[in-house]
Amino acid sequence: MIAVRTLRIAAVAEAASLALLLANLLTVHARPLASLLGPLHGTAYLVVIASTWMLPCASTPGTRWRAVVPGVGGLLVLRGIEAARGADE
Repeated sequence: MIAVRTLRIAAVAEAASLALLLANLLTVHARPLASLLGPLHGTAYLVVIASTWMLPCASTPGTRWRAVVPGVGGLLVLRGIEAARGADE
């Protein structure tokens, strides 16, 4: 599915960009790096939310609302989808 692949890429980008933003904040606080990573993180966050709500397999209770957790929401959704697929088999 294209939406699951999109969700997977956006979830990793969201988590990685947040980690890099926090590392930048705690160390050198380079403004150009923050200017690059901030919009990347925000866009990945919105893509995670939109792609989660478009997935029919994410309609289990609570799965769609996990997408709005900043930073790790996409990873939580992917974990829930994989667990639901494993339970179906």
